[in-house]
Amino acid sequence: MKLRLFCFLFLASALMGCAATPPASRPDIGSAPPPTGQSQTPASTETHRRISPTPPPFVYRTASFDQLPDWQRADLAQAIKALEQSCTHWSLEAHTAPVSRQVRYAGQIADWQPICAALDLIKDRQSARLIFEALFTPLEILPKSKETPRFTGYYEPQITARKRPEFPYTHPIPALPRDLIWVDGGQIGKKRGTRVPAQRLPNGRMRAYPPRSDIRIRPDEILGYAHPSDVFFLQIQGSGRLVFKDGQIIRAAYAAHNGHAFGSLANYLLRTGKISRGEASMQGIRAWMDRVGRKEAEAAMNTNPRFVFFKASPLGHAATGPAGAMSVPLTPLGSMAIDTGRHPLGIPFFVTTKAPGLGGQWSGVLIGQDTGGAIKGNVRGDIYYGTGEAAGQRAGTQNAPGRMWALLPNPVAIRLSRFSSPQS
Repeated sequence: MKLRLFCFLFLASALMGCAATPPASRPDIGSAPPPTGQSQTPASTETHRRISPTPPPFVYRTASFDQLPDWQRADLAQAIKALEQSCTHWSLEAHTAPVSRQVRYAGQIADWQPICAALDLIKDRQSARLIFEALFTPLEILPKSKETPRFTGYYEPQITARKRPEFPYTHPIPALPRDLIWVDGGQIGKKRGTRVPAQRLPNGRMRAYPPRSDIRIRPDEILGYAHPSDVFFLQIQGSGRLVFKDGQIIRAAYAAHNGHAFGSLANYLLRTGKISRGEASMQGIRAWMDRVGRKEAEAAMNTNPRFVFFKASPLGHAATGPAGAMSVPLTPLGSMAIDTGRHPLGIPFFVTTKAPGLGGQWSGVLIGQDTGGAIKGNVRGDIYYGTGEAAGQRAGTQNAPGRMWALLPNPVAIRLSRFSSPQS
C-alpha cells in the first residue's frame, strides 16, 4: 500500500508539475464562455486548452502545512467524504471547464483530477495527510480592512409538522409561489444584468418581491404547518425535515428567496435590549419568542425582510444530508457555506476557530459546498453540523472569529504566484 501510494503521488506530482507551465505554443486563454449563438470549441481542440486562474478577490499569503494550527491533529475523514462529492460533481463537467465561472482563482476541473483520483488511495489518517501535503498548497485568506472574520454554524432541523393547522403548529411552511418569477434586475429597477426574483401581479405587471412582513401565503402553496419559531429558523437554515403525525418524513428543500437582504434577528434583539449577549444563540432567541408571545415574536421576525420558500423533496437515505448550493449532499463537519462572490464552490479550506459544541478550539478541513444570504466576506464560513436536535444545539453555539486557508492544487498555486497580490 505505501509503495503504491508513493508511486502514485510521484506520478501525480509530476503530471501536476507539467500542467503548471503550458507549452509556449499554447498561450493561456480566458475562461469566459462563448457568446450566445457562437459555436463551442470542438472537444479535440478543448483538450489542448488551459485556463489561467485569475487573481483572487482578496489578499493572501502562501503557507506550508507546518504553519497550519493543529494540522497534525486535524481529522480529515469528513472533509474527504465531502471532497468526494465535489469530485463526483466535477466528473460531469468538461475537464477544461473552470471550477467557478464567477471566481476563477481555483483553476479548471483538470487541475483537480489528480487530487480526485488520489482520494481512492486514502486508507487511514496518515495516507490522507500525506496526499494533502503532497498535492495541495495552502493560501491564507486575509480579511478586508473592516472585516471581522467569523465562523457560524448551521444544521438541517427536523421539526414537527401538521398537514392542517393545529395548535401550536399553526404557521404555514411556504412552498414556491406561482407569482414568483426570475427576471433581469433592470426590469424592476434593480441592477441590470443580474437575475433577481420578482412578483408578477394579476394585471401582468412586475415588481420587486415584497419583504417578509408583506407576504401572504396562499392555502394551496403550503407544504404543511409548524410552530412559528420552527418555520422562521427553518428559513434561516435553508432546508429541513418535516415529521408529520402519521410518521411521514419529507425534506423541505430550499426553492427560492424573495430577493431581500438578510437581517439578523439576534442583532436586532441585542440592539433593542430584548436579550442579553449570552442569549444571542438560536436556543436563546427561541426561548425569548416563547416568553413574549406570537404577536411580539412576529414583529421581531419581520425585522429580517428575507423570506425563503421551499419545495418538497424525497428524504432518500436517512443519513444523506440536504443538497447545498453546489447541488451535492452536505457532509456534517465536512461541508461549509462560503461567500460565492469571493470563493468557488467545491474546494477545500483549512479553518481554525473556537467551536464550543466541539470542545473548544477546533481546526479542520471543510469543503465549500453551500452559501447563504448572511455569508459575506473573505474570511466568513458557516459550518454544517448535520441533522437533528443535537446538531442544532452545537450549531447554535458556533459564532466565533477564526482563520481560513484555501487549499489549492500545486499547479494552480504556482500559476497564481505570477500575480502581485500575495504576501509571503
